[in-house]
Amino acid sequence: MLTLSQVTKSYGGTPALSSVGFGVAPGERVALIGHNGAGKSTLMKIVLGLIEADAGRISVGGHAPGSRAARAITAYLPENVAFHPALTGLETLAYYLRLRGEDPRQAAGLLDRVGLGPAARRRLGTYSKGMRQRVGLAQALIGHPKLLVLDEPTSGLDPVSRREFYELLDGLAAEGAAILHSSHALTEVEARTDRIVILSGGRLVADDTLANLRRQAALPIRLQVAARPGSADAVAARLHGGRRNGVLVDLACGPEEKLARLGDIAALGSMIDDVEILPPSLEDLYTHFSRRQP
Repeated sequence: MLTLSQVTKSYGGTPALSSVGFGVAPGERVALIGHNGAGKSTLMKIVLGLIEADAGRISVGGHAPGSRAARAITAYLPENVAFHPALTGLETLAYYLRLRGEDPRQAAGLLDRVGLGPAARRRLGTYSKGMRQRVGLAQALIGHPKLLVLDEPTSGLDPVSRREFYELLDGLAAEGAAILHSSHALTEVEARTDRIVILSGGRLVADDTLANLRRQAALPIRLQVAARPGSADAVAARLHGGRRNGVLVDLACGPEEKLARLGDIAALGSMIDDVEILPPSLEDLYTHFSRRQP
C-alpha cells in the first residue's frame, strides 16, 4: 500500500533523509521510531504529499503522494488534533463528512465505532484529550482509508485510553488497513506493531520484526531467577549470578547460551521457585541500532 525507495530530502544543504526505503503492506502495522530530528516528520510529510522529496520514488496505493487518488485512500492523525470546542461530536463529524462528499448521517456510526456514542451530543470543549483523539480517529476513518499515517497519536493519553486506542487500530489492521505510526512510547509500540523502522540522522538503520531485530542485535538476555526462601545465596553461587531483592538472582547471557543456562537453572530443582526470561527491550534495540552506522 505504501512503498518508498531511495527517498532523499535536504533543507538548505542539510540532509533530512538519505536514501530511505521501506514499505507498508495492507493489514500491516509499522512503527516509525527515531530521535527528534531523525527525519520522521519529514518522511510523513512526503508520504502525505505536503512536501516533495528531492529524489527517490514514493507510491501510495500505486499513486503519487498528494495526488487526488492518493488523498482519497489516505488518512492522517496528528499528535494534537484541533476541533472547534463549541461544536458537538456529531456536528464535527458531519462537517468533515460533507467536506469529503460523504453522507453526514454516517457521523453517529463513526462516533460509535471509536466509543464516543454516549458523548456524541456533547460539545467538544467538554471532551478530555483522549476523547478528542478519538474524534480525530473517527474523522480519519471517513471514506474507509487504506493507509493511515499517525504521528504520535497516543501522546498525552492515559494508559486505559492508550490501550483502547490501539485496540481500535488492531481492528482496522485486521480489516486490511495499512498503518504507519510514529511514536516515542517504545514500550507500547513493542506489543502493537508487526514491523519496526528505525531512523537515525535521516538514514534507515533498521527495518524488521521485533524478533528479527533481536536476533540481529544479539544483545544479552536477562534471566531473572526466583530462589526458594533460604536458597538464594546457594543459587547465586552455583549460577554465578547477582543477588537482588532477597530471593532474586540475576543472570545475563548471549542468545546462543540461553538454552544451556536454562538447563543449569533446571538442574537446581527444588532450589528454584520460578524463572523469567527478559529479552532486550525495544528501547535497548533502538539504542543499539541508532548508534550503528548504516
